[in-house]
Amino acid sequence: MLECVGSQLAVETAVQLGRPGSIVGRVGVPHIDELDTNKLFWTNIGLRGGRAAVTTHDREILLEAVLDGRINPGKVFTQSFNLDEVQEAYQAMDERKAIKSLLVIAD
Repeated sequence: MLECVGSQLAVETAVQLGRPGSIVGRVGVPHIDELDTNKLFWTNIGLRGGRAAVTTHDREILLEAVLDGRINPGKVFTQSFNLDEVQEAYQAMDERKAIKSLLVIAD
């Protein structure tokens, strides 16, 4: 099971859905104030986290998959913004109006 950078509720939901012995992974900077670890202990669920590796070796693999049509990033990006609208892009994600905002750098 994987929970990629979300709210405290998203992490708690991932833990609740995990089977005993599973591992919940958090990729990126967590947005969580506190977590009751009793559920993790009594169900033997692991919690891991770290930075996303998309700026290193994964970037080439992902870029090739997008360009070859094996991955459609349009299923992730739900709104597009120009570069000068970057604040609005982050606000749309913060207010849950966008799942992921796409910044368009050039036409």
